[in-house]
Amino acid sequence: MQKGKVYIKKWREDYDFKTVINSSVSTLITLAFALYNGILGVLHASVWHGSICVYYVLLTAARAVIVLTEKNNLKRAEEVASVHRRHTFIICSSLLFVLNLSLAVPVALMVELKRPIHMGLIPAIAMAAYTTYKVSLASVNLKRKNASANLLVRQLRAIGFIDALLSIITLQNTLITVKLGETGASMLRLSAMSSAAILLVINALTIVTFFKGIRGERR
Repeated sequence: MQKGKVYIKKWREDYDFKTVINSSVSTLITLAFALYNGILGVLHASVWHGSICVYYVLLTAARAVIVLTEKNNLKRAEEVASVHRRHTFIICSSLLFVLNLSLAVPVALMVELKRPIHMGLIPAIAMAAYTTYKVSLASVNLKRKNASANLLVRQLRAIGFIDALLSIITLQNTLITVKLGETGASMLRLSAMSSAAILLVINALTIVTFFKGIRGERR
């Protein structure tokens, strides 16, 4: 009981610890979503579900590697921990670049309105509310990420924002299809433009995070 109180206090007061713990929960949720889409992809031979499964598996892997590294770093001297952080940062940055490439397939399917939709208007509105919360929280965390000197904590915040941005693309195409049905095709150009813009932001964030991390470690 006492140990639990210590962890709660540390979670409230230690920004890095809070980020890692929150990301652990996000990792489990993301893994569950990846498995869900993977099963649907196999059962229904759905390219969209299969491709989005690959995306979330890679996202889960990136978060899990960072969380495990920070967990193991608790037992290491700071000099050794710093070396492991650098190695993990490079590995996860490589995963993120692959992750960005994997987005091409699901986004292409969504902008062509080929994403399988089985959702009513009320669930879509609920999804919109959750996405708004997710994006708002990720935006605040991204702005605060430079408050930490921990390279991997900053990377976790960037990954969270990338995840939120993809949620916007998914929500956008879900609402178009649910609300407009077949006439959603008229929204194809707008959907393609906004999706492309978000993908550019995702790629830019990945590149900026990588080079800032490399420069910071060289100082």
